[in-house]
Amino acid sequence: MEEISKHFLNNNRRHFLKKMGLGIGGLAAASLLDPFSSLATENTAINPSALNLPHFAPKAKRVIYLFQSGGPSQLELFDYKPLLNKMRGQDLPESVRNGQRLTGMTSGQDKFPLVGSNFKFDQYGESRAWVSNLMPYTAKVVDELCFIKSMNTEAINHDPAITFFQTGSQQAGRPSMGSWMSYGLGSLNENLPTFTVLLSRGTGRPFSQPLYSRLWGNGFLSSLHQGVQFRSGKDPVLYLKDPDGMSRNDRRQMLDYINKLNEKQEAEFGDPEINSRIAQYEMAYRMQTSVPDTMNIEDEPEHIIQMYGMDSLVPGTYAANCLLARRMVERDVRFVQLYHMGWDQHFNLPSQIEKQAKDIDQATAALIMDLKQRGLLEDTLVVWGGEFGRTNYSQGVLTDTDYGRDHHPKCFTMFMAGGGVKPGFTYGETDDFGYNIVKDPVHVHDLQATIMHLMGIDHTKFTYKHQGRRFRLTDVSGHVVNDLIT
Repeated sequence: MEEISKHFLNNNRRHFLKKMGLGIGGLAAASLLDPFSSLATENTAINPSALNLPHFAPKAKRVIYLFQSGGPSQLELFDYKPLLNKMRGQDLPESVRNGQRLTGMTSGQDKFPLVGSNFKFDQYGESRAWVSNLMPYTAKVVDELCFIKSMNTEAINHDPAITFFQTGSQQAGRPSMGSWMSYGLGSLNENLPTFTVLLSRGTGRPFSQPLYSRLWGNGFLSSLHQGVQFRSGKDPVLYLKDPDGMSRNDRRQMLDYINKLNEKQEAEFGDPEINSRIAQYEMAYRMQTSVPDTMNIEDEPEHIIQMYGMDSLVPGTYAANCLLARRMVERDVRFVQLYHMGWDQHFNLPSQIEKQAKDIDQATAALIMDLKQRGLLEDTLVVWGGEFGRTNYSQGVLTDTDYGRDHHPKCFTMFMAGGGVKPGFTYGETDDFGYNIVKDPVHVHDLQATIMHLMGIDHTKFTYKHQGRRFRLTDVSGHVVNDLIT
């Protein structure tokens, strides 16, 4: 009965005249205040001016987020702690741990034997940044990187920790960062999605923690802003190809008829999701020609393939996805999200992380240098990192050649490049045990606030009202880390 009442209410003459009068008056006032207001639509991805964004001149226009799922060990990659090698096998002092929370995987251990890295560290570039020999290609580009060695989070398990980084909440259901960017800033192109997603599986631990599509979901925002996953294989985007026997002209006529039906439904019921569906149909039609062109790397010169490595010719690998990410931002995709799985080394860490690092090292460095040589790095922000770090003590049995590390949310390392961050710069510091932060902590919300600031957004003012509350990506906290910004 309620739906019937709403239907008649929508068709009530008095209600219709009231809405019409307000609408015409609003249009008249808006045309006086803003001559371009006639361009405004419900779809802020097409015209974000209704949100008055950006709040100020952005330093970055696009983001490539290289998310390393599983929690890379900062102690094997970037955070050099020689004391751990000197104290190898000794128990973690209680004065260092100070009763901090442990996971159920190590909380039952009788001892927590300290273990340094089995890999050699050295300093590189004019910035003298510490990098292990697991990352020789990354070592060559350290003067382009902005390291944050004092990242921290509250989440200690994978799912809430990854969800927290991607959506600003440990609870599922909020919009992802890419969806917020799509909603607030809109599209830079007409033929590709504003927010795209690429997945790869590492060789270090290929059957580790899974990922869920809700990580790139739109939450309570319009479905127009959800991430579009590009897959490896002959159909990069599902259900995009026309059925056999349907010509492009037939598809166009079909969409025109569907759009007329949808417009009629929208006029009758006023559901904004109908407009989103119309826009999605039209985007899918345009993507039928733009996606094959974007995914086709046959026009890439040999020296570019060599730069990214031969894995870049294998669809679905991290290297191939990095090359595709460059092609996407070259075509002005606003937000490209890469997820690379396999960093969860609880056991057999030395052998597993060596394979995992080899998966990503060359392609990450190549992406940064490729963007720079094309003049894209200046306004494209590259972000690299996982959901937390790893412990300074061994999980399970420690031997001369083998050990594992548990989850550690209290301190870990990430890096950024381009897009207005300081190149050749290291921020934050951990103690000699690599267990606690001693200088300049950066929380997850601080990182999110800083990324949004680089995109021209004041994170405290960018909100969306849902169920009576105004939500934002950074929830109720977070501050911009200005020391990271040029």
